[in-house]
Amino acid sequence: MLRRTLLSCALSCLIASSAHAGEAAKPSARQPDFPTVLYGTAYYHEYMPYERLEKDVAMIKAAGFNVVRLGESTWSLWEPEDGRFDYAWMDRVVEAMGKAGIKVIMGTPTYSIPAWMARQHPEILAQKFNGAKNMYGMRQNMNTDSPAYRFYAERLIRKIAARYKDNPAVIGWQVDNETSSYGAANDDVFARFQHYLEKKFGTPENLSKAWLLNYWGQDLHSWADLPRPDGAQSTGYKLEWSRWSQMRVTDFLHWQAQLVRECASPRQFITHDFAGSMHNDVNEEAVAKGLDIAGVNIYHWAPQEYYNGADQKLQADFTRSLKRGNFLVLETNAQTTDWSSSFQYPPYDGQFRQDVYTHLANGANMVEYWHWASIHANQETYWKGVLSHDMEPNRAYAEMSKTGQELQKIGPKLANLRINNDVAILWSRDSLNAIKDMPFAKDAQWSGTGAKADYSSLVRQIHRALYDLNVGTDFVFPETEDFSSYKVLIVPMLYVADDALLGRIKEYIRKGGRVVMTFKSGFANENTAVRWTMAPGPLREALGFHYQEFSNLAQPLALKDDPYRTGDSNKVQYWAEFLQLDKAKALAYYDHPFFGRWPAITTNDFGAGKVLYEGTYLSDNLQKAVLQSFLREQGLTGPDQDLPTNVQARTGTNSLGRTVRYYFNYSGAPVSFNYRHKPGTELLANRRLRTDDSLTLAPWDLAIIEEDAAAKGAK
Repeated sequence: MLRRTLLSCALSCLIASSAHAGEAAKPSARQPDFPTVLYGTAYYHEYMPYERLEKDVAMIKAAGFNVVRLGESTWSLWEPEDGRFDYAWMDRVVEAMGKAGIKVIMGTPTYSIPAWMARQHPEILAQKFNGAKNMYGMRQNMNTDSPAYRFYAERLIRKIAARYKDNPAVIGWQVDNETSSYGAANDDVFARFQHYLEKKFGTPENLSKAWLLNYWGQDLHSWADLPRPDGAQSTGYKLEWSRWSQMRVTDFLHWQAQLVRECASPRQFITHDFAGSMHNDVNEEAVAKGLDIAGVNIYHWAPQEYYNGADQKLQADFTRSLKRGNFLVLETNAQTTDWSSSFQYPPYDGQFRQDVYTHLANGANMVEYWHWASIHANQETYWKGVLSHDMEPNRAYAEMSKTGQELQKIGPKLANLRINNDVAILWSRDSLNAIKDMPFAKDAQWSGTGAKADYSSLVRQIHRALYDLNVGTDFVFPETEDFSSYKVLIVPMLYVADDALLGRIKEYIRKGGRVVMTFKSGFANENTAVRWTMAPGPLREALGFHYQEFSNLAQPLALKDDPYRTGDSNKVQYWAEFLQLDKAKALAYYDHPFFGRWPAITTNDFGAGKVLYEGTYLSDNLQKAVLQSFLREQGLTGPDQDLPTNVQARTGTNSLGRTVRYYFNYSGAPVSFNYRHKPGTELLANRRLRTDDSLTLAPWDLAIIEEDAAAKGAK
């Protein structure tokens, strides 16, 4: 019977995937609002070395935590052997949490398969390129398309969802955990990829033309001749395989979400915890369409005196942009992190609390630690929880409890924060993958950053510059139809783009939009083939220049006369396009006997709009200066751009329609400045604050001001 069911499932998977690959899911029905901030932890009673459920629940409640995530990591307890299910171990945990008034988010336990499954169905394990096969032991080692895996996963998901659908403590579901493609290239994955190509291109001749496969005589005339991706040299093939890998993840998570919707209660929301953001093999934008609310695991890797909130904001801005609304932080640093004891940097006093409010200021409706109690053995022994290995109250617990008590009072004023920004970054996963295959700075390191120069490093550099300037930022995507809600659009290295996307950018400029664009934009089409028109192709009219040559830079170059007054940071590196001006004006030239004839930075008026173009890779401080100058020219600077160094500001509107302003002191020294906005109440100290009052922040501290409501009838 099982064999027949699996065969049926295999046929269904093959037919469905071939028929629907690449199609968008129906958007989720709702973006849930929350009456207050959710604050809590992932909890694993099953990991405890002795019975302590009653004590844990009492401590969790005393800390002011109001939510826990349960169940996502131990399929082997839910189903100890094939077809035998056990719920008692979880029932008592859910019941104890419910009695204490602690809400539960239940996870589907599908990211780590039990040993019996790997033994019975070794074909479930993912096979990577060149036949390398995953072994059992590490989590996330499976081919999520495997019919056997899907059969077992569906059976368990349906049973768990049905069991807890009417439990009032269970408010939501997390489908799977930090899902990616896991590099699966099994035979069934390849077969379905071929069917996807047949649907997309129609004939092998069309595919050969799109990918220019006449090169090296690799053109195809039969789908049976399609080679595996393992040894592919074709840039079009590699890009399309990366898209297929993303589609597999999207299909898997949408499939799980649909199963939960069929079996759970409509009052329970559905989310997923992306493992950070901006992945090359996960299309977060597509996945998010099948979720009620996006979730993310945000771990920061700048500890102690290096803690600055920058990476949290990058990941939050991206995640918030997926559904243009609030999101959940399903995991974040409790104490120390890492899969070894070589990165043990516990936060300084104040940083536990500051981190929670950092997430809330970025638009999170929930902050949840990973995890409650440190694990006593195995891979994540040193990825510490709220409690250390002795499982007693400690410094972290004390500060988190203070934060929880504050949130019990002011949480309703901080939940559902609406953030409206004037600046957006256009992020392209296709460009990320194509640049990875055709790097412009192979193995190059920018001094002091420790990061390779590539697509991601440029995006991060631009976002960090905006962060340092206290400029709120969203992300938009190649599928975004309309950019007009933003005053400034920043387009880093848009190497892969179809004519339609370039046309929308051009039209945005023509109608009055302001754009900052960087080198390599518009160079290749949607199949990553270099355009056979003069660069920058369809963007030439809007940018006001053309070019035929480009060069790597063997060493950094200065810009002539230091036009942005950055001193030692007046440097560019890695790449230079030989821009020839049509109507554009030069803002900066290279200070070099050969390269000096070409501009490094240009500006052009097009229609009612304007575009600034960077034909080279700027140093971090130079990038910041260029963006600051451009934003000031557009009238997008104000009091928050004059704050002291290490003071960060965030602004949003709460559920009461009032403006909420956060100010963070990301430093170990006190700092004072004048509050320059409308009068309001500082919520943490419950004191009045008037315009131009002095505001002092202690080391690693913050202030939250809720502005007074506007007078009735006031504009």
